[in-house]
Amino acid sequence: MPTHWQPSCPVEQMRRRARLLQTIRQYFLVREVLEVETPLLSHCGGTDPQLDFFTTHHNAPPLQQTLYLQTSPEFAMKRLLAAGSGSIYQITKAFRNGESGRFHNPEFTLLEWYRVGFNLSQLMDDIADLIAAIFADSQPPLCATQRMSYQAVFAQYTGLDALVFDAPAYRNYAIHNGLPEAVALCAADHNLWLDFLFSHQVQPHLGLNALCMVYGYPACQSSLARINADNPLVTDRVEIFINGIELGNGYFELTDADEQNRRFDQELALRVQLNRPITVKDTRLVAALQAGLPTCSGMAIGLDRLLMLLSASTSIDGVLNFPLHRA
Repeated sequence: MPTHWQPSCPVEQMRRRARLLQTIRQYFLVREVLEVETPLLSHCGGTDPQLDFFTTHHNAPPLQQTLYLQTSPEFAMKRLLAAGSGSIYQITKAFRNGESGRFHNPEFTLLEWYRVGFNLSQLMDDIADLIAAIFADSQPPLCATQRMSYQAVFAQYTGLDALVFDAPAYRNYAIHNGLPEAVALCAADHNLWLDFLFSHQVQPHLGLNALCMVYGYPACQSSLARINADNPLVTDRVEIFINGIELGNGYFELTDADEQNRRFDQELALRVQLNRPITVKDTRLVAALQAGLPTCSGMAIGLDRLLMLLSASTSIDGVLNFPLHRA
């Protein structure tokens, strides 16, 4: 049996985490955003084709059943919003199976919040204010906040149009830029091509000593976001980066229950194609949308990665007391 009992990170890192949590709570307190809790266990595992989940079994009769550790508190928090909670936030654990590495631990700490009445632009203002508060005393300080459309930044670093899929052009780009594996991996799937090229060719350049917010993702990557009212090729989604590290993902939230139901069906079908574990869609979320989700925008940020940046740590293990191999 292993005997390595010591934590992976020093005591100062524990103090830094405590200060981060205090800063976040103070930020939302003065803005009258309510802190909430939702269950870690759920009857539904989520439908995102790119995520795998942990399962467990509830043995108490007569309701013996499979349960899932949450990959995000999003669905439960939206049920609170539909019930009239007003603007809310949560600091919680989330779990994603198969994720391990320099930036990934299968159990991680997530900040998620929802601002009632906010559109995507207002959410980005909120994000910038929160990040400024968190990095107020960092050395070196963040020098700027950048806002860039996905289409513009994708074209800047690849020369390709992210919104209109030209499969031959994408293949030729990959072959001539030392990425031949993308041809077989992505085939004729626009979404897979975007994920691959963005992560390899675009993301490393984003937010160098700055907060970079990339907004206006292609509609094929809409997930739980609204399609943009002025451009049906674009979704009202934002992701944030500092020093090439992806920190979080946010939406001007979809409130149409029928559209959400249709997207769930699409994602479940794609999970079958990708041989991902299958779960059922969250009918409670659909019912909450039918009852009426208020106009709102929401954001999720991985706090362990934020701590990596605050402490100049090169691995997520350096900011966790007990990463998976010591848990």
